[in-house]
Amino acid sequence: MDCVVETLRHKFEMMRPVLDERGRRLWAGVEASAIGRGGISRVAEATGLSRATVRQGVKDVASGAAAPADGRSSDGRTRKPGGGRKRLTESDPELLSSLERQLEPVTCGGPESPLRWTCNSAASLAARMGAEGRKVSERTVNRLLHELGYSLQANRKTVEGRQHPDRNGQFRRINRRVRAFQKLGQPVVSVDTKKKELVGQFRNGGRDWHPKGRPVAVHVHDFPDPELGKAIPCGVYDMTANKGWVSVGITSDTAEFAVETIRRWWRRMGSPLYPDARRLLITADGGGSNGSRNRLWKLEIQRLADELGLAISVCHFPPGTSKWNRIEHRMFCHITQNWRGKPLVSHEVIVNLIAATTTKAGLSIRSGIDDKEQSTGIKVSDDQMEALSIRRAGFHGEWNYTLLPRT
Repeated sequence: MDCVVETLRHKFEMMRPVLDERGRRLWAGVEASAIGRGGISRVAEATGLSRATVRQGVKDVASGAAAPADGRSSDGRTRKPGGGRKRLTESDPELLSSLERQLEPVTCGGPESPLRWTCNSAASLAARMGAEGRKVSERTVNRLLHELGYSLQANRKTVEGRQHPDRNGQFRRINRRVRAFQKLGQPVVSVDTKKKELVGQFRNGGRDWHPKGRPVAVHVHDFPDPELGKAIPCGVYDMTANKGWVSVGITSDTAEFAVETIRRWWRRMGSPLYPDARRLLITADGGGSNGSRNRLWKLEIQRLADELGLAISVCHFPPGTSKWNRIEHRMFCHITQNWRGKPLVSHEVIVNLIAATTTKAGLSIRSGIDDKEQSTGIKVSDDQMEALSIRRAGFHGEWNYTLLPRT
């Protein structure tokens, strides 16, 4: 380190307690003048004062302004009362009114609310106020917004819309059915299909550890790869055993695909765990490929019941409550966490990442690819529906029903 700078720093630290603002500026000017060329930079570095302050000190010393100022107050004030630049709100009393007018069309919330927010950026507000002839910076607009009670806020999912009047009743029924099946040692599963994922060198949300400055390179645009296509993870979660199965589809999310996933879970995991099972309970969302109004879903469940010789009961969650399905926060959320920040470059990678997902609570998952071409637009006739061996519950039979094996 420059010994001159170190010496100046040491002297300034000793003098600081007895110097006021003017004294610090004049002392810096004296030292910079004594050093000569480069003095301003060295003094600024040693003291932390700005170069402009040191430069002004040099000018004051050179012009003789270092003498005590006339009329200096007894309390050591170096400026006259009220000195310094005025606040913009004082020099322009209409400034806040102008800002409020810019906010008015897009302000959210009630006028009596103590905290409001705006959809405009500080930069755009400053620009629009500048068009009115008011010179105001983005930083000043930010400060004024906080003074007015505004803050930056994101959307919050709190408005659920209209609730079904029997929503709580259905939740209670599902809870009773699940406990009854588990008490009898019969399997209970939660089924759902995760959102489709792009397969290829695409960005995947989240962050993962990598050497500093060497992030994984991915495509700029998220246009699907025509050869790799998309992946459709459909899962079955065993609530009792805390185990799951995920089939990764490659074409479409259909009821046939969803039931095939249940079939694969039973053959690979369910049957060994429940060799004496006579019944199976499925909890599912109210819509989608396993929805309560999906005719093909019921037809495929009937075929599965016939094939396995099991009475398959289904309980659908009420409309708008899919987030309460157990598979969402017991299995799918951990899968998403496990593959965060990793491009899903192939179906095999997706299967391996899913199968590698574990938790401290003992969750284990198996996975496989379902490469069958799924047909869409299949119509189920009234005669096929009449042939179902279905027993509907007295409470919302459209949500609660059992398919009995026909053999």
